[in-house]
Amino acid sequence: MILRIAGYGYPTSFFLQMQMGNQSVFVENEKFGLRFFPPALARSPSPVMLAAEKPAGTYRIFLFGESAALGDPRPAYGVGRYLEVLLRERFPGTHFEVVCVAMTAINSHAILPMARECARHEGDLWILYMGNNEMEGPFGAGTVFGPETPSLVVIRAGLALKTTRTGQLLAALEQKLQGKASVRTSWAGLRMFQEHQVQPQDPRKQIIYKHFQKNLEDIVRVGRDAGVSIILSTVASNLKDCAPFGSVHTANLSNADRSNWDKLFQLGTAMESRTNFQEALAFYAQAAAIDARFAELPFREGRCFFILTNYDEARQSFELARDCDSLPFRADSELNAIIERIAARHADGGVYQLNAEDALSRQCPGGIPGNEVFYEHVHLNLEGNYALARAFGEAVERLLPQAITQHRRQSWSSRQTCEQQLGLTDWNRQAVYAGLLQRISDAPFTNQLNHLAQVQALRNKLTEIKSRTHPSAYMDARLIYEEALKKAPQDFRLHENYAECLEANGDWAEAVAEWQKVRELRPHHFLPCFQMGKALARQGKYAEAQEYLAKSLRLRPDYADALLESGKVLVKQGKPDQAMIRYVEARRLRPEEASIHLDIANALAVLNKRAEAMESLREAIRLRPSFWEARFLLGVELAVNEKIKEAQAEFEAVTRLRPNFARAHLNLAVALAKQGRTDEARVHFRETLRLDPDNKKAQQYLKDLESVTNERPGEGQSPIP
Repeated sequence: MILRIAGYGYPTSFFLQMQMGNQSVFVENEKFGLRFFPPALARSPSPVMLAAEKPAGTYRIFLFGESAALGDPRPAYGVGRYLEVLLRERFPGTHFEVVCVAMTAINSHAILPMARECARHEGDLWILYMGNNEMEGPFGAGTVFGPETPSLVVIRAGLALKTTRTGQLLAALEQKLQGKASVRTSWAGLRMFQEHQVQPQDPRKQIIYKHFQKNLEDIVRVGRDAGVSIILSTVASNLKDCAPFGSVHTANLSNADRSNWDKLFQLGTAMESRTNFQEALAFYAQAAAIDARFAELPFREGRCFFILTNYDEARQSFELARDCDSLPFRADSELNAIIERIAARHADGGVYQLNAEDALSRQCPGGIPGNEVFYEHVHLNLEGNYALARAFGEAVERLLPQAITQHRRQSWSSRQTCEQQLGLTDWNRQAVYAGLLQRISDAPFTNQLNHLAQVQALRNKLTEIKSRTHPSAYMDARLIYEEALKKAPQDFRLHENYAECLEANGDWAEAVAEWQKVRELRPHHFLPCFQMGKALARQGKYAEAQEYLAKSLRLRPDYADALLESGKVLVKQGKPDQAMIRYVEARRLRPEEASIHLDIANALAVLNKRAEAMESLREAIRLRPSFWEARFLLGVELAVNEKIKEAQAEFEAVTRLRPNFARAHLNLAVALAKQGRTDEARVHFRETLRLDPDNKKAQQYLKDLESVTNERPGEGQSPIP
């Protein structure tokens, strides 16, 4: 009671009730994740809103799962969104409401209490697509979120205790007593898990399987008790094009066996690199006889079998590679087997089993899921989300009452039709793939065997998309949005997507208007105010921008992006000292985010604290070695300080990471010329002009070099000042 009076604690339910005009609605609780994660690492649900009383003529579907079910990296184009359009077009007489309660980084321990709440909200059908985070999520064998594999009794008792203010206080005191060293201080994506690898035969896996089975059984029971139909799906993953994130040898491997294994493995990789795939497989088979569970080995075998069109063997090898991955971010064979067993056990009780891999394999060569349907390891791309949504839709159709199905249309909508109604244009695609390229430029993706090929594939995709983003296509894109919004004017995601498209084309004023509509549709959420602030700042309306950024921070005080944007606006207003206050707070919240250190360096440079700025740039590069922007600016700072050789090294790195960046080639050429390396300098001046034919500096520098006659400069001299 004292804690309640003092206002201590947070609500632990997934939904919170609020009034929106004359209507009572339920929205997501942004603090829901605090029961399952340390405060600094807590994830929040995506925006959700449903009427407290389900409107007549509505068929309500709850979609449960983790980030793959949510539609990461862009929930606006997730499987639930495609499904909603497919059902709406197939059965025009019914309003279908797909409520996506999926959430990043959670697992079955969090989904069970969510299911208990959803059982009270008049759902007609549940779709369960879950299992990727059992090993690395809360209470997993390789988790970074707290204790590893405690008993299920302990887990459930702890979660129940945290629903009380007293329990929340005890948890906070426990964390304080453990000290900062016991838990990470900020979210850093999958990179956080690198030091928490799990042996393929780790006995803790068996505990995880039992926990998952019990939680899933209870979720199904809760749904059946609520009278809803359930589609229980296996979980697909990228087998063909996702190399293991980590590989470890069997724990009891002797030194002699390890030496012999290494020799055979190296002989196999040598044969594979020479395209002698049969010979490579022979060596790999001998290595597998010693240790078959070093995940890279079966992945390499799978690649060889695939090239030789032995698809059955390739699939088995790729599945073994996934199951032995020591950073198990993908649902393995046993987790999927548990899903199948539970679905079969409840087949007569309104549970429908769906095999997601079968649905996706039809889109892939050899019937093995790969980049054709996945962005990276588990997150479905646009093609994959549509394919899975079609499979879900066909399953939903079997479970619908006749009163709905008797009005169905002849065929399902095409992917193109769905994407037009979702407002998916090439400008939106470009934003998705640009974000993905940044994601896979960090560990553990950088540790994958085929990382460079994956990066190149994304770059090629971006180039292809960008070639289609011309002015006439933009006018077509606007028409797509206008038509889509006529059909779904209350779709806040559609307004978000339109705003993104407008921003990509520099129509900032119209983008602000779209974000305002999002704000009206989701007044409880911090993101619309943040985006309005960003868009106003791009128009130079800095005072208004700060007003909306401040509103965003009132709704979400720990939102680092709003702090950073506010800092950037302050720098533009000539207030770098005030900007530093925002940046330092953002760094406290996310110390391992490289881009924050770059922003700090920019503010320090304006304050003429150049030595500190250079240290901040070095920290950004340490956190993200592929951060070409930080490397470029560090190179500039080094050059200004006459540290030419060090500057050269940074510019060389930038030209490798960003080969089409003309200024990097220009600065590298100048650095080389200053050291008397004129032949190499010419190469990069010419490359600068190839990329930027009107670059006056490169033209003049090259002219100066070409004017040098037979007399060459002495060592350390250059014709360029």
